[in-house]
Amino acid sequence: MMDVTVSALHARIYEVVRLIPHGRVATYGQIAAHVGRCGPRQVGTALARLPARSDVPWQRVINAKGEISVRKDGSPSDEQSRRLRDEGVVFERRGRIDLERYQWTREEMLWAQPCGRFLGDEH
Repeated sequence: MMDVTVSALHARIYEVVRLIPHGRVATYGQIAAHVGRCGPRQVGTALARLPARSDVPWQRVINAKGEISVRKDGSPSDEQSRRLRDEGVVFERRGRIDLERYQWTREEMLWAQPCGRFLGDEH
């Protein structure tokens, strides 16, 4: 049997990613800044460790260029593209997502916080 223990940091990352609305995207850096005390790579690692049938909408997290990040094999995830398209996200000709149109904004992130805590209020 496999150990499915999730660190507190990964649990917090998953909690924030679950808040991203259907048809919207956020960047790894956005999630890291919102979670605090981690960087974009840690967000990517947390999402890469999700079990296959997870309810975390991992497909909604993309890189700062508006692209799907490449995987270990060097190519972007076709599954991620398909899921985003199914949610109504449109890719431009070069395979990028228009962040001005689809990005989850900081204000929306703050309103989505279930505890009403704002960034910087970590007392």
